[in-house]
Amino acid sequence: MSARLPSSVLVGALLRRANDSGGMGMMLARGEPTGGAILVVALENGGNPRMLERGIGPDGKVALLISPQPVEDPAALTHYWQRRRKNDPDLWVVELDSPFAERFAAETILDG
Repeated sequence: MSARLPSSVLVGALLRRANDSGGMGMMLARGEPTGGAILVVALENGGNPRMLERGIGPDGKVALLISPQPVEDPAALTHYWQRRRKNDPDLWVVELDSPFAERFAAETILDG
């Protein structure tokens, strides 16, 4: 069994990677520092929003789950994560505006 890094460390690393690559990362909601789930709102130049989250893939293994298609209405996306936070106050919500957001999320929250 391998020990996972605390969620607060993973979120910090994710934000630094996005900002260091010339993109922009910001925390929309702070979750439980040790073990809260992490939801990433990924953008490319302010558009093409999609959601990324660590979960269980169709093969039963840990995977990065990606919204099947870009979200057309940004207000709906905000409503979604706010509703999730009402049910799970431990949830971290991070926004990354970078062409590498998906790669950073996979490398950070899956391997962390």
